[in-house]
Amino acid sequence: MKVPVTILIPVLNEEANLPRCIASVAWADEIVVIDSHSPDLTAAVAESLGARVVQFDFNGTWPKKRNWALENVTFRNAWIFILDADETLPPDAAEELRAVAEGDQKFDAYWVNRKFMFLDRWLNHAYYPNWILRFFRHGKARYAKLSDAAMNATDNEVHEPMLVDGETGRLRSEILHYAFPTIDTFVHRHNLYSNWEAHVALADDGSAGARGLKPALKRIFRHLPCRPLLRFLYVYVWQRGFLDGREGYYFARLHGVYEFLNVAKTYELRKKQHADAGK
Repeated sequence: MKVPVTILIPVLNEEANLPRCIASVAWADEIVVIDSHSPDLTAAVAESLGARVVQFDFNGTWPKKRNWALENVTFRNAWIFILDADETLPPDAAEELRAVAEGDQKFDAYWVNRKFMFLDRWLNHAYYPNWILRFFRHGKARYAKLSDAAMNATDNEVHEPMLVDGETGRLRSEILHYAFPTIDTFVHRHNLYSNWEAHVALADDGSAGARGLKPALKRIFRHLPCRPLLRFLYVYVWQRGFLDGREGYYFARLHGVYEFLNVAKTYELRKKQHADAGK
């Protein structure tokens, strides 16, 4: 019997990853793929695997793909699990999610841990644990809007926190994240992410920003000196990425580079803002 849960998968050009992702949640009652008119075979692959495909037209700012789907798509189930195409769930997740969906739960949303694969190796320390909110009762959770800036580089929520109307719990099952099979993949994605981070930092300059501990910590971190070094040390030393071998070292160094891009791009945007204000 199918698990009364809807799996929501936001995609763009994911024909290669979708078969693995959808196979891992074949037990779900409903699988909905939100596509951005991918020019590859993403939609055809999703439909051939039994998923319902809904197309999304991005307006360049807000809402982005996940929030738009939560506001505009009709789902068969009260519980939604958001899964990226390069992620999978383990087999035992089916019964854990069934217990939540069919039980009398006191929580309205659940944190789930993720484990990253990098250069064909699972990282057991770097970026682990990595708790994110992905499973929730429909209508009880939305992503926070952090910037009004036009962001044509990405139409999907990047690191926006999820706001929950209710209490949260934690799942035992873990997402397996096949995020970065190559260095090029990491560099390409984080070049886009750093564009977004710079706009968010600029938007935060004169506002309180999103509420919650994690956004507050990020705002504090943005004012610290030597941020690229601190990010490297956090991943490599504090999280013991050194125990993940060369892959752990490279992963930590690349995150240091990512933080440098955040710093440099924010500085660039502030210079442009001041120059425009002086005209």
